[in-house]
Amino acid sequence: MTMEIILLIALSLLIVLLLIGVPAVFAFLGATLYLVISQDYDPSFLLPYGYSQLSSTVLLAIPLFIIAGKLMEYGGMGKVIIDWTEIIVGKVKGGLGIVTIFACAIFGSISGSAMAALSTIGSIMFGKLEERGYPRGYSASLVSNSSVLGLLIPPSGIMILYAWLSNQSVLASFLSTVIPGVILIVLLSIINIVYMRNKTLTSAPVLDTEFNKYKSKRFGIKTVVAIPGLVMPILVLGGIYSGIMTTTEAAAVAAFYAIPIGLWVYKGLKFKDFKTVFVDAATTTGIIMVMVFAIMILSRIYVMEDIPELITNILFSVTENTILLMLMINVFMIIIGMLMDDVSGALLTTPILLPIVVNLGVDPVHFAAILAVNLGMGNITPPTAPLLYFGGQLAKAPINEMLKPTLIILLCAWLPTLIIVTYIPEVSLFLPNLLLD
Repeated sequence: MTMEIILLIALSLLIVLLLIGVPAVFAFLGATLYLVISQDYDPSFLLPYGYSQLSSTVLLAIPLFIIAGKLMEYGGMGKVIIDWTEIIVGKVKGGLGIVTIFACAIFGSISGSAMAALSTIGSIMFGKLEERGYPRGYSASLVSNSSVLGLLIPPSGIMILYAWLSNQSVLASFLSTVIPGVILIVLLSIINIVYMRNKTLTSAPVLDTEFNKYKSKRFGIKTVVAIPGLVMPILVLGGIYSGIMTTTEAAAVAAFYAIPIGLWVYKGLKFKDFKTVFVDAATTTGIIMVMVFAIMILSRIYVMEDIPELITNILFSVTENTILLMLMINVFMIIIGMLMDDVSGALLTTPILLPIVVNLGVDPVHFAAILAVNLGMGNITPPTAPLLYFGGQLAKAPINEMLKPTLIILLCAWLPTLIIVTYIPEVSLFLPNLLLD
C-alpha cells in the first residue's frame, strides 16, 4: 500500500475509535500502533524517542496549572467571580448572561481549561439564569460556548502544548489568543443582549451576601473580596511576561497560592478535598502524557515519511489559492475539534499542519491562535460537540432546545472570529510583537 492509503487508514481508525466511545488516549495509541506495524518500524528506535521527549520542564506546567485550577474550583473562586461581575453589569437587561460570559473568561484565565470553566461556572449559573427567565436551552448553549474562552484567555493548557510541539515561545503563544478571546467576548455579549431583548425576565434579586446592610458599598466590598482571586492571573501572567518566572515556575506559584486562598480566604476548600484534587490532577496528567508519548512517536513517523510534504502536495493539487487552502485547513481542524477534546486535537493537528501552514507563509505564532479558535469552535459544533453536550447534561437541557441558540452563536460569533483571526494576522501577532520584540 502507498503511504497515502496507510495514512488515511490510520486517521480513519482514529476517528472510528473515537466515535464508538474509545477513550482518546487508547484511540491515539491504536492509530500509532497501526502505523508502526504497517510500516514495520523498529520499536526500539521509536519508543526511546517518544520517552525522551517527555523530559521537557515545560510539560511540568500542565499538571501544576491543572492542580491550581482544581484548587480554585473547590475553593469557591467561581462564586466570588460571579458576584463581582454581577455587581458591574447585572442590572442591564440580559446582564446575567454577560456576567456568565465574563465569569467564564476570568475563571478560564485561572484554570486554563474549558471543561473546568464549564463545570464550575455552569453549576452556579444555570440555576440563576433559569430563575431570571432565561430559556434553559439558551442558558446551556451560552455557558458551553463561553467556557471555551478558557482556551483563549491565558494561561491556556493547549497553548503550552502547542508551544512545546512547535518550538515556539510559550509567552508568544499565550499572547496570540488574547485579542481573539476579547473579540469573542464582545460578540457573545452582543448576541446575548439581542437574543434576550424581547424575552420577559424577572428583576435581579438582592444578592445573597452577609454585607446586605452595606448596599451602597456593595461594589467596593465585593471588589475587596474578589481581589485575592483576581490577583492570581495577574501574579502568574505578570511573572511570566516580566521574565521573573518561567511558565513552569509561574504554574507552581499558582498552585501554592491557590491553597491558602481556598482554605482561609474563601473557605470553600477543605483538607479532605486535597486527595480528590491531586488524584484528579494525576489522572488527567497521566492521560495527557500518554497521548503526548503516542503523538511523539507519530510525529517521528511524520518526519521520516515526510507526511506534511505529502499532504501539502495533495492540497496544492486541489488549489494553489492560499485563502482556499486555509479554508480547507480550518474545516479539517473544526472536524477534529468536533471529534475530540482540545488537548487531543492540539496534539494531533500541530505536528501535521504546522509545516504545511508555514509553507503557505503563516507565522507559527499566528497559527497558534488559528488552532485555538478552530478547536474551540469544533468543541461546541454539532453533531458531536463534546463541550456542548456536557453543558446540556449539567443544565439538564434537551439538546433540541440548544441547537437554535448554538447555531446563532456559531454563525454570529465563532465564524466571524475565525475569519478575522485566519485572514488578519495582525490580530494574533500585535501583542506578541508589541510586548516581546
